[in-house]
Amino acid sequence: MIFFKNSIRIFFFLCITSITAPAQVLHHNDTFTRQDTLAGSNGSGRNWWNVLHYDIHIKVDINNQSVTGFNDITYAIVKKSEEPMQIDLQEPMQIEKAEDADTHKSISFEREGNVYWLHTTGFATNDQPKKIRIYFSGKPRVAVKPPWDGGWIWTKDSLGRPWVSSAVQGLGASNWLPCKDYQGDEPDKGMNFTITVPNDLTAVSNGRLTSKTSNRDGTTAWKWTVTQPVNTYLITPYIGHYVNFNDTIRGEKGRLDIGYWVLDYNLERAKKHFPEAVRPMLHCFEYWFGPYPFYEDSYKLVDAPYLGMEHQSAVAYGNHYQNGYLGRDLSGTGWGLKWDFIIVHESGHEWFANNITSKDIADMWIHESFTNYSEALFTECRYGKKAGSEYVIGTRKLIRNDIPVIGPYGVNKEGSGDMYYKGGNMLNTIRYIINDDARFRKILQGLNKTFYHKTVTSREVEDYMIRQSGRPLQKVFDQYLRTTQIPVLSYSVKGGTVNYKWTNCVTGFNMPVQLENGRWLNPAEKIQQAPSGILKEGALVLNPNFFVTVEKTVN
Repeated sequence: MIFFKNSIRIFFFLCITSITAPAQVLHHNDTFTRQDTLAGSNGSGRNWWNVLHYDIHIKVDINNQSVTGFNDITYAIVKKSEEPMQIDLQEPMQIEKAEDADTHKSISFEREGNVYWLHTTGFATNDQPKKIRIYFSGKPRVAVKPPWDGGWIWTKDSLGRPWVSSAVQGLGASNWLPCKDYQGDEPDKGMNFTITVPNDLTAVSNGRLTSKTSNRDGTTAWKWTVTQPVNTYLITPYIGHYVNFNDTIRGEKGRLDIGYWVLDYNLERAKKHFPEAVRPMLHCFEYWFGPYPFYEDSYKLVDAPYLGMEHQSAVAYGNHYQNGYLGRDLSGTGWGLKWDFIIVHESGHEWFANNITSKDIADMWIHESFTNYSEALFTECRYGKKAGSEYVIGTRKLIRNDIPVIGPYGVNKEGSGDMYYKGGNMLNTIRYIINDDARFRKILQGLNKTFYHKTVTSREVEDYMIRQSGRPLQKVFDQYLRTTQIPVLSYSVKGGTVNYKWTNCVTGFNMPVQLENGRWLNPAEKIQQAPSGILKEGALVLNPNFFVTVEKTVN
């Protein structure tokens, strides 16, 4: 997703400089509570069962900004346990009743903050899938500044009519939905989502529309079906005066259905803007990453009452039908004004975030670094390799180096927003270390094939890239993901000799670098030597695609 620090000081800085910094705002405390651990870890109430399917039914009361409904959770028992089942539902939402969906036998429970403990072990005793039904109601937290400070969005369109949605990355789907709100467990067999709204409104969600039922009370139930695994934070309703039109492309796996759901008064400009932006984006990303991961569920772009989010097969769009990021180029190079940032960035997440999902939000660089770099790859696909390099290098000015990119594990906390631009520049550096674009492309495609519809850890992704590249990249990952230090190539000149070494780096850092003239150096922490002929006008000049600092020292 796109990121923006939610503070007045930074807000005014961004307004003055026209620069946006990326990352999802969560709590930034250094001490963590039991609630943080319950939210962020695969604890004893989660690790014995696996979600197979969600069947969600909600009725939305727009006037009261409330939601009622039930969720049928089908699950499998993966190990014997006497622990109660942890179901997440954040205050002030509440569970009204829980029961065995087949026998209707009530399930007792108690609440602990944002967690409910369901005593299901009495009937969860064999190897067959189980199903529980949880009835819930309440007023979900209202988003303060969506999508960055998330929740439900109750607003009006430009004609003063209701327009409702949700954006809950980081906050979690348990903001409104009783579920296993843990990124490491997606429903293996997808979900159904039935949204009941007044007859004059349309409800859109992930996947494909599978039924539309008119009720006697003046409401309509819109049922959407997702056949593939989907992370809970990606589940969302869009409610408003929508109309739609469709398209297709011939992609890597055949025909890919494309749907555009827009507010009625946006129809004509959407017909012009969306296909021109989406078609080349999908083709470029399939070239670099492999087939779109959700052919079965289609690709959709949906008008949203906020800037954007990577909701799986229903990407939220709020960039006002213009190129750039709200009309600005984040790289400052001009290339970012040649394409619609939200369409490119949020759709890139279909591969990195929605297809390959981090088990722990601490590893969210897997989502954001690759997707940030997808912007440069798209630029390269359309305008050439030099343009792509200029774009990613141009974003370095947005890197803060405040805290490490990888956050603390098990407490539902991400690392630095540098996971975007620093992460993208790290991947660009790795690409130039590999020095073989065909192999680098094969690695990106291989990631999406090997971890297709899976949840992963940072180490799994790092190990895969190390194996497939044939390069010793571990210290590179450690440097850029686990420290705030940018490596310094320190050099001095004495007579006809250049002395050089790495400083400001992790122990054992030995990343090779390429000079502007194409020659390679292999610096280490100990001084290396080369003839002064490697200098250009008395300076050591590197290929700018390597994200390092070069510093000349005095003998």
